[in-house]
Amino acid sequence: MKNLFLFCFVFCFVVQSNAQTKNLLSGKYSEEQLSKILIPHSEWVPFPKTDDRTAWAKADQDMMKSYLAKAEEYLTYEWPSVPATKSLLFVRNGNRTEYESISFKKRKVLGTLVLAEIYENEGRFIDQIINGLWSICEESWWGVPAHLPTGPEYQGLVDVRDPIVDLFGAETASFLAWTDYFIGEKLDAVSPQIRERIYYETNKRIFEPAMNKSHWWMGAKFGGRSVPNNWNPWICSNWLCAALLLEKNDKRRAAMVYKITQVLDEFVNPYPEDGGCDEGPGYWGAASASLFDNIALLNQASNNAFSYVYENEKIKNMGRYIYRVQISEKYFVNFADASPETYIAGSMVYRFGKAIHDDNMMAFGAFYKEEPTGNVSSSHFFRNLYQLFIQNEMGKAEKRLPLPKDVWLPDLQVMTARDKEGSTEGFFVAAKGGHNAESHNHNDVGNFIVYYNGQPLLIDVGSGTYTRKTFSSQRYEIWYNCSNYHNLPTVNGADQLPGSQYRATDVNYKSTGNTVNFSLDIAKAFSDDAGITGLQREIRYTRGKQVAVTDNFTLAKAGRITEHFMTVYPSEVIKPGQLVIHYQSEKGETKDFIIRYDAKKMSPETEKIKLGTEEDQAVLSRWGDLIYRISFNFISPKQKDQVLFTVSEK
Repeated sequence: MKNLFLFCFVFCFVVQSNAQTKNLLSGKYSEEQLSKILIPHSEWVPFPKTDDRTAWAKADQDMMKSYLAKAEEYLTYEWPSVPATKSLLFVRNGNRTEYESISFKKRKVLGTLVLAEIYENEGRFIDQIINGLWSICEESWWGVPAHLPTGPEYQGLVDVRDPIVDLFGAETASFLAWTDYFIGEKLDAVSPQIRERIYYETNKRIFEPAMNKSHWWMGAKFGGRSVPNNWNPWICSNWLCAALLLEKNDKRRAAMVYKITQVLDEFVNPYPEDGGCDEGPGYWGAASASLFDNIALLNQASNNAFSYVYENEKIKNMGRYIYRVQISEKYFVNFADASPETYIAGSMVYRFGKAIHDDNMMAFGAFYKEEPTGNVSSSHFFRNLYQLFIQNEMGKAEKRLPLPKDVWLPDLQVMTARDKEGSTEGFFVAAKGGHNAESHNHNDVGNFIVYYNGQPLLIDVGSGTYTRKTFSSQRYEIWYNCSNYHNLPTVNGADQLPGSQYRATDVNYKSTGNTVNFSLDIAKAFSDDAGITGLQREIRYTRGKQVAVTDNFTLAKAGRITEHFMTVYPSEVIKPGQLVIHYQSEKGETKDFIIRYDAKKMSPETEKIKLGTEEDQAVLSRWGDLIYRISFNFISPKQKDQVLFTVSEK
């Protein structure tokens, strides 16, 4: 009877917990209630107005001076138009950077000029700001050609009669809204038409289409995914800024805010309880971090009516993810399109950690406290504002990298482990299960990476430069998206395929003392034609000693089988069964690691990857021209076989 009572209590607790997560943002208040909770437009002061010099004196002065110095370089900046032919490049040759570099630079310049005018408050930058506002308002579209629909009615150019809300359209609205908020009265002194134009263009391009049209980023089930990707909270954070700052009709303002909470719940509801970001740490700053941006803004605009959200365990885990997948100060786990090096917006991370009462996250954010550079990002402009008023607090805070000893994210099916908690000394191992329809997916079920002393040994290449191919039907023609350029096998000449049906099964994780075991069956990541009945992979990590990888093959047929390993160092066979990788530390010190294998079963060969395409340029910038693939070819494949690799110091 006692056990039955305990079961019922636990069951009810779980049900209640799940119910609290469902519609966490939109389920608390109705639209009518929200209209009463929101601070009216005329009274809302999220940051000090420009003429409140006492308040602005509390902002970080060194950082403000750096913006001033950078803005002075822009006093003679010629605001360019964005030629139609730059937009057409995306369909003509796949290039997206030429258009984006012009568009993004204009937003960065505008944001810098606004911050400089706030600091100096003498009107010196007003004319340049007006020129920038007018130039941006005259653009045919605020988005980028890579985000246009692919139908024949577009072909690289926007239909101005039918506005589409994309990431950078929403970003632009936010830039304009904050400009209006901080220096609107100075603009009115020149001409009331400037602010009228800001609202007119934002209403036409963002407010009306966002309220009246269904955009794919607003809901789940896009592209077979159960969770919307970073577009959802990222767009909402900028839409929310613009709505709160520009919409003077409080009823319409509340309606937009309420819809934003509904859209955000489409992101939060299906999100895994472990908080794992399947887009990787590089996109966390636009995914879970953007969700935090929304929550912070909602609280500012409602006298903290949404503070309860921070008590939700899922939201806490979504924040913690970023330090749970850190390898070292420089590197992060970079499965899929994530970059091995991830920019950390220290002040945003610190604020997120403070909101969820997580000392590790606060220390992690403080470690990456931003120094004055004068640089304003072309996205998340409002983060610069929060940063200015928290620098002093961060400077006094504990600075530390948590570097957890073990992390297991059961929903994401990602594990990490290291030799020693809080240290980069020795081995670091990460591995994944999951499926091949995750956001920014690579075909990489069962992939793993190994680092030593915080430096790469066996790597995931990650993403390259985005072009037209990147998110098209040609995505898996790009080599680094394919399983045979990951630490994975090719079986019977077949590699893994994209799609949610291609997934790991029988996934198990266990950490006991100095040993970590991660096992999974990756047979279902391949097509049935590959003839794989079972492919059980076990990664066994013994702290301070070695990483062992065992693959058990059960095949309907035994053709060509190759095991692949990716590294950034040259390697050589020193004797049968021992292949040496010539690792180099961050200080340039050399150290050899041995991959031991059964020379009677496998014969290794090494190739240096040629990097010459447009997609390869970002690979070059991250890794240099130093990527090697080691391929162990089976000599006499069998239908039932087992192979073992161990990685250890020489």
